[in-house]
Amino acid sequence: MQQPQRNNTNHTAATVRHWLRAEFLNGRTAFDWCFFGTGILLQIIIYCWVPQSALAFVSALSGICSVILCSQKKISSFFFGFLQVTTYTILALQENLYAEVAQNAFYFLTMIYGVFVWWKHYAITADDSSELQTRRLSAWAWMMILIVVIALSFLTGWLLRTYTDDSQPYLDAFTTVPAVLAQILMILGYREQWFFWLLIDIGLTVIWMRAGNWCLTVQHIFWCINCIYGFFIWSKNKSV
Repeated sequence: MQQPQRNNTNHTAATVRHWLRAEFLNGRTAFDWCFFGTGILLQIIIYCWVPQSALAFVSALSGICSVILCSQKKISSFFFGFLQVTTYTILALQENLYAEVAQNAFYFLTMIYGVFVWWKHYAITADDSSELQTRRLSAWAWMMILIVVIALSFLTGWLLRTYTDDSQPYLDAFTTVPAVLAQILMILGYREQWFFWLLIDIGLTVIWMRAGNWCLTVQHIFWCINCIYGFFIWSKNKSV
């Protein structure tokens, strides 16, 4: 009577092992592995060189893992993303970056939805790896999005400067409004997200450099590079 249960357990274990191989091992080039290792190594070096809070180190390290896995179209990026968003929100509160706090609350909620959206469009590829099937924006949609983002960024910056003690209101706004859109595009699988993430990460590099947090400064410098890498990866396959 115990044999069917044992067979079911073995089948489940084999399925999990297959998914883990497809998600974390198969389908990556030597450059992909080197890029991943470089990001992690940079965070370890900067933390040893300029030791700051352990929270900043955890946030930066989980952030590196999350964005690289996102670049590689891996759904596991969300799990590191939840850790990064939680720790980063605490750090943003400590620096009175209120738009960043609101932005990360938005990230957390949308990532819950994003897991289900990505899973729906997830597929096993010819090399037995798993990845998201990506899409592209039309030229008209791209133009309209740019106009809306610029207008809302100026408005948000003015509101932060007028009604809060935000330490860097306009820079905070211009890294928050585009980030909301970039997050939506990422969840829906559009490759154009990487243009917005690049602009955002340049701004966040300046913010955390001014705040003297070198773990997060190096994290965002690496994220800028990752945006170029991510756009290349998301553009290689035929988009729907």
